[in-house]
Formats: sequence, structure tokens, C-alpha cells
Amino acid sequence: MAPMVKEKGRKMVAQNKKARHDYHIHDTYEAGMVLTGTEVKSLRQGRCSLADAFATIDEGEVWLRQANIPEYSQGSWTNHSARRNRKLLLHRREIDRLERELAKTGSTLVPLAVYFNDGFAKVEIAVATGKKEYDKRQTIAARDANREAQRALAHRNKRSRDRERAR
Repeated sequence: MAPMVKEKGRKMVAQNKKARHDYHIHDTYEAGMVLTGTEVKSLRQGRCSLADAFATIDEGEVWLRQANIPEYSQGSWTNHSARRNRKLLLHRREIDRLERELAKTGSTLVPLAVYFNDGFAKVEIAVATGKKEYDKRQTIAARDANREAQRALAHRNKRSRDRERAR
């Protein structure tokens, strides 16, 4: 039997792009997840959604709620529930720091991404505050302005290269 190869690096499974649009992100933390075997297999197939997900701290433990990891297609009666609550693994001082930050009004815990780091399933969570509608519009306007500036710069550089070649 061949030896099992240890995975290296970071393999993205799912991202919550809407979170960066809807929230001001303050601090981010990497947490391990307590998963069953079929959940890991489903994640390895790239199946996960963080659309409605959020995290809470209950009695000193951090929980990921409403994250959708669909049932494993080859699973049997041992399959997991798709939207079950999953415990997140953090150090005690990190949990204490999170509790202090969440005590501030308007702060919440938002999952940003699920990925494998050297073969271990991880979730990136962030302390965030909700954006107002005008903040979202400002973010979109700044992104569009930046994109337009990059486009103009690329066009200018292309023209100058063309002139150099023409000489």
C-alpha cells in the first residue's frame, strides 16, 4: 500500500463575497471546525455555502450556524444534516477577545471563507459591523473609479509601447 501524501498549502472551498459588501470587516481569525467524515468528504468535493451563515459565542464556545454543507452523495445512513451547528476551535484568549469585541454595539461574527490549510478544514471568521446603504454605494463607486483608473493607465502604457515600436 502506498503511503498517504500529506496535502500542502491552502485550497479554497467557499467564500462569502457578500459579507465584504455588506459589512465593515475589523479583525479576522482562523478557526478549525469540528466535522464528521461525510462533511469533510463533501467539502473536498467543493460543496459548501456561507450565504446565510453566521457565528455565535455560547457559554464560552464559538459555533458556526446556518452554514450549508450538502450531504455527501455516496454517504449512507451515517450522512450528516446539511445545516447543523458546527463547533469552531479557537484558543481561549481568542474567544475572550472575541467576546469583548462583540460586546460593542453593532458588532457581529461573520464567516468569510471555508478552506483546507495543509489538509485541515478551516473557517475564516471576522468581527464586523453592518454597512449602511450609502456606505455600500461609496464602496461600489470607489471600486469603479479604481477600475477605470487602472484601465486608463493600461491604455496609456499600451499607446506608449506602440509608439516605441513605431520608431
